[in-house]
Amino acid sequence: MSYILIAVIVLGAIGLIAALVLFAASKKFAVYEDPRIAQVSELLPGANCGGCGFAGCGGMADALVKGADAGSIDGLSCPVGGAAVMGQVADLLGMAIANGEPKVAVVRCNGTCEYRQKIAEYVGLRTCAAIHACGAGETACGYGCLGCGDCVEACQFDAIRINAEKGIVEVDEEKCVACGACTKACPRNIIELRKKGPKGRRVYVSCVNRDKGAVSMKACKASCIGCGKCVKTCPFGAITTGNNVSYIDPDKCRLCRKCVDVCPTHAIVTVNFPAPKPVVRKEETV
Repeated sequence: MSYILIAVIVLGAIGLIAALVLFAASKKFAVYEDPRIAQVSELLPGANCGGCGFAGCGGMADALVKGADAGSIDGLSCPVGGAAVMGQVADLLGMAIANGEPKVAVVRCNGTCEYRQKIAEYVGLRTCAAIHACGAGETACGYGCLGCGDCVEACQFDAIRINAEKGIVEVDEEKCVACGACTKACPRNIIELRKKGPKGRRVYVSCVNRDKGAVSMKACKASCIGCGKCVKTCPFGAITTGNNVSYIDPDKCRLCRKCVDVCPTHAIVTVNFPAPKPVVRKEETV
C-alpha cells in the first residue's frame, strides 16, 4: 500500500471522526430559538433606532415573545411602527395590548435670536456636545438650544431641522416617530418626548433654565422665571415649579390654556390650537 493511499485513509478517518464530534457537540450545546422571534422581527420595521428601549428590533422581538409567555406585553411599544405594527404583533402572539397615546419630540427652548443675543464667538468643533463642554456657548444662556444639530444628525427620519433664522432646532411632527434618538443626542436635555395630545394640541413650558428669575431674564427674554403664577392659575394641578422653572405634566393637563394667559414672559407655548376668534363688540347706541 502506497504512502499516498495511507495518507488519504488517515485524513478521511480524521475528517469522519471530527464530523461526528462536531455533530454530537451541536446536538448537546444547541441553543433553541423560538420561531416566533423571527416572525415578530419580520413585522417590526427594522429601523433599529433604539426608541423601544432595546438595542435593535431583534432585542425588541425577543422581549415581546418573552412578555407574551409571561402573560403581558403592555409597556412594550415600537415608536416607528406605531399602533398598526403593535396590533399585528399582538395578533401573532395571541395577546391583547393597551393602546398607548402617540408621542412627539418637543424642543423645550424658545430662545431664538430675537430673545437670546450672542455675546461671544465660538471657534472650534461645531457640535452641540463640544460647545456645551466648553461652557455656556455663544449666548449667556447655559441651558438653551445650541443650534449645531447633533439631534439632526441623530434623527434617522429627517424629522428635525435647524431654523437658520431663529437659531434653534425645530421638529416636524408629521415625520417624528418619537424614537428618542434626539433626546439622547442633546447634551442639554432640552428635547422631551411628550404626548401629541388630542388633535395634536399641546401646552408646555418652552424653557429649562434653572437660574433665578433676574439672571435667566438677562440671558433670554423668553425665559421661565419660576414665578409660580401658572401654578396658582391651573385648576387641575398639572403645573409644578422647581429649581426656578415650571413644568406642565401632560398626563394632568386639560389644555385649558389659563396658564398661557398669566405667564409674564410668554414661556408657555401652545401648539395646533385654532386662532382665537375676533371679539365683535356691538356699537353703543346713543
